[in-house]
Amino acid sequence: MNKRSPQHLKLEALKKIDRLLAIYPDLIEERYQRACVLEELGRPEEAKTEFLEVLKRAPTHFGTLIRFGNLLYAKGLVADALILYREAVKRHPSNPVGYVNLANVQAQNNEPEQARLNFEAALRIDPDYWAANRGMAYLLTDSRDEQIAKRYRDKAFGQNPLLHWPSTGEKSPVNLLMLVSAMGGLVRFRHHLDSRVFEVTELFVEYFDPSQPLPPHQKVVNAIGNADVARSGLEIAVKLLEKTSAPVLNHPSRVLPTGREEVLKKLGTIPGVITPRTSLVSREKLMSPQVGGYLDELGFSFPFLLRSAGFQGGRHFIQVENEEALQNQLPTLPGEELLAIQFLDARSPDGKIRKYRVMMIDGKLYPLHAAISRDWKIHFFSADMADNPENREEDLRFLNQMPEVLGNPAMEALEKICSSLGLDYAGADFSLNAKGEILLFEANATMVVNPPETDPKWDYRRPAVQKILQAIQQMFRK
Repeated sequence: MNKRSPQHLKLEALKKIDRLLAIYPDLIEERYQRACVLEELGRPEEAKTEFLEVLKRAPTHFGTLIRFGNLLYAKGLVADALILYREAVKRHPSNPVGYVNLANVQAQNNEPEQARLNFEAALRIDPDYWAANRGMAYLLTDSRDEQIAKRYRDKAFGQNPLLHWPSTGEKSPVNLLMLVSAMGGLVRFRHHLDSRVFEVTELFVEYFDPSQPLPPHQKVVNAIGNADVARSGLEIAVKLLEKTSAPVLNHPSRVLPTGREEVLKKLGTIPGVITPRTSLVSREKLMSPQVGGYLDELGFSFPFLLRSAGFQGGRHFIQVENEEALQNQLPTLPGEELLAIQFLDARSPDGKIRKYRVMMIDGKLYPLHAAISRDWKIHFFSADMADNPENREEDLRFLNQMPEVLGNPAMEALEKICSSLGLDYAGADFSLNAKGEILLFEANATMVVNPPETDPKWDYRRPAVQKILQAIQQMFRK
C-alpha cells in the first residue's frame, strides 16, 4: 500500500479515532469524523450506523444532519434526506448550507417556489455563497427569468469555472474531466462515479477561457444532456474537445441532435416506430383569432399536447381539447415559443395506458419500469402503482421478461433507436399500439435512474435497478 495515499491516511485516521472512542465513547466530534471517514472509504452502511450514533447523542449536530442527508439522498432515500435537511434549517437558521441542500432537493422534486424561498434565505445569510448562486441560476433559467438568472450565473461561475472533487482511493486515480453547462440540462453522472477510482474536475463550458488548455485528464464525460436547454453549451463543448484525444462518453456532437423536435423526426423513420408530429409554435399566433388556420397549416388538430420547451417531469405540459381550452390554458405555460405535440392515443382496450422506460447503457437495453395509469400524462412516481398490486405485478413481468412483454418487432425497433442515437447513456419512454409498434414519446440522455423507495413493496424493482447501476459503473470503468 502506498504510505502517502489518501486511503492509507484515512485508515490511519480511523484507527486513531477508534482508539480514542474506545476510552471516550461519547465524544461527538470524533464520532462524526469517524462517520465521515467511513463514508469516504466507501463504506456507506457503516457510515450510516455511525451517523445515527451521533444523532442519538446530539440530535441537532449540523454536520451530521447535512452529511447523513447527503448520503441518504445519494442512495435515493429522498424523503429521509429531506427530514434531515429540514431539521438542519430549523436548528441552524443562520447557516446557509442547510437551506441550499433543502432547496436543491425541492428543485429536483418540481417544487420551484419552495426551492426559491430557501435559496433566497441562503443568499440573505451569505450573498456570495457559490452553491446558492448556482441553485438560483438553474432555477431561474428553468423558469425563463433569463436576465436575473444570468446575474446569478455570473456570480456562481464567473470567478472559477472549475470544480475539483479529489479521489479517496489508495491507488492512483483516473483523472476525469466532466463537461457541464451553467444553463442546466445536466445528466447526474457524478452520483454514479466511485470517488475511490476517479478524481473529477467539473468544467462549466460557458465560463471557461477557450484559449487555456484543458485541465489534466485521462477521460472525458459530457454531462450536458438536454439539447433544448443547453444547445449553446453543447456547441462550446464540441469546440473544447478539439483540444483532447481522450475518450469521451456521450460526446456533445451526438447529444446536439437530440432536441425533442429533431430527434422525434429522425427516429420516426425507423420501421416499427411511430413518433408524434412535433413543431415549435408561436405563442402570439396561438393567441390570434386565426389560430385554427395556423394549426391546420402545421398539421395539428384537437386534441393535441402543448409544453414549454426544455422542461422535464411533466412540468408545463398540457393537453388541449379545443380552441376555448387553448385560450384558457395558454397563460399557464412560460415561453414565447412552445412545443406543439400530436396526441398519440396509447390507451389499451382495458382503458389503461402503459408507458415503458428502457435505458440504453453502452449499447445495451435495460428495462427500468412500466408505469401504468388511466391518465395520459404518466410518470412512475404519479402512476397507479403504489396502491395497485396488479400493476406492480405487470411492472415486475416487464423487468424480468422485457422481450416477451414487448415482442420481437418492438425489441428490434428499440435496438435501432439505440444505434441511431449513438449515445453511451440514454433512455427512451414509449408505449405500444395494437400492432405492437412503438409509440415513442421521447429518447435522449436526460433519463434518470432513481433507486426504489425503502418500502418493501418496491423490493421487486431493486434487482433491475441494480443491474442498470452496475452497467453504468462498468461503462465508466471501461
